[in-house]
Amino acid sequence: MNRLNREGCLRPGWQGHWQWSRDGKQVASIGCKATETSFVLSYRIQLNGDDWEPITQPIPITRIDCHYGNQRPYFRCPGVMNGRHCGRRVGKLFLGGKYFLCRHCYNVAYTSQSEPRYDRALRRANKTRMALGGEPGTAHWIAPKPKGMWHRTYQRKCWEIEHYEYQADLRFLSKFAHLLNKSEREMFFN
Repeated sequence: MNRLNREGCLRPGWQGHWQWSRDGKQVASIGCKATETSFVLSYRIQLNGDDWEPITQPIPITRIDCHYGNQRPYFRCPGVMNGRHCGRRVGKLFLGGKYFLCRHCYNVAYTSQSEPRYDRALRRANKTRMALGGEPGTAHWIAPKPKGMWHRTYQRKCWEIEHYEYQADLRFLSKFAHLLNKSEREMFFN
């Protein structure tokens, strides 16, 4: 939704095509048209080897007033699940079947919901490493203090990196502790 709004694609009367390509070859395209109250998608879909079926799907748009003026647009999910209309206000829709619906209708989880705890801790450490101007990964040194950063702030960020990496190591080891022999377990966990 945000990209469509930035590109001016939500102005009533706008119409165009979005294309996806791989290695310079077009692999998919979708026709779009904006009206005052909806965004209409036109595409073809082939499910389970059946014939190509043309789909024209109007998606309702709602606009919410912002605190400092202007309005923010959202899609209203057109899905119907268990006999009930969804109607959620969402910024992204997914094509998980025949129609574009919200993540709740297609039961799509966020990536972080399925990542192991040690990966989450490493992601946090890498994010802090890159914020300091360094490179992600424990194989790299923590970047030197950026000019203008307070020493205590830099020390706190270094401590956070070390803490998250230590937590990731512990969680990784505890997950795979069954692969260690007794002396190795005692070495790491005592």
